[in-house]
Amino acid sequence: MSTVTKALELLNYFSSETPELGLSEFARAAARDKATVYRHLSALEKSGFIEKNPRTSHYRLGPAVLPLSRLREATVPRAVSVKQPLAILAQTTGETAHASLLQGAKLVTLARQTSQAHSTGVVVNEKTLPLHASGSGLAVLAFSGDTLRQQSYAPLARFTEHTVTTPQDLEERLTNTRKTGFGIANQTFETGVHGIGAPVFDDSGTVAGAIAVAAPAYRINARLDHTIKSQLIIAARSITAHWGGRVPTKLDDVWDEHSKAASEIGANE
Repeated sequence: MSTVTKALELLNYFSSETPELGLSEFARAAARDKATVYRHLSALEKSGFIEKNPRTSHYRLGPAVLPLSRLREATVPRAVSVKQPLAILAQTTGETAHASLLQGAKLVTLARQTSQAHSTGVVVNEKTLPLHASGSGLAVLAFSGDTLRQQSYAPLARFTEHTVTTPQDLEERLTNTRKTGFGIANQTFETGVHGIGAPVFDDSGTVAGAIAVAAPAYRINARLDHTIKSQLIIAARSITAHWGGRVPTKLDDVWDEHSKAASEIGANE
């Protein structure tokens, strides 16, 4: 890994939960010695990507990030492009739909849409989603490179009694996700919540995020499961197209098989 990459990678540790970090916190998170991390932070500070809070002496994002963020959103308005697919997804499934964007090693919630079909539903408030415990996270990990998967192994935090906490169990989930085309999180992130996610891809051909549906676990049955997955395929393909991406051929074939099976089930009902 180059020096530039190592320096820029430190930016991924900023989040809404941790808008400021000290040298020791960076060193622990990156598993590097303080001297090396300090050199990288100094380079980022000199370039304006980070700055020191004079009151706390902790680092925070600097002014150089703002014009890049505005330019990125202007050229690829992802938050805008997911609104209509999310609205359709929530309407057709009757459940909460949400989209997320992969930023470094974090999966950040981009937008969400609730449904008025039921008096009770799932409220998605999380700003970041765990890669190993959410339907969106599993969908992203399954179609990402080895580096991100390795990063997700440590640590595997336990959220419920159903959360996978070993790399072996996680790999089994990812293999099933690649086989079916969907990340399934049945009460692995939140008790009583069943999540189903599908990956979306950008213009570089790599997985860039996910779109998912979260529903109360007691409402999930075979019919709703088929409906959610069928609608996720439509939404994932639509968002991928808006982002200038292309669904990998193998995954596209898997989704085609699901759509065909769902149509046959609908014809027989």
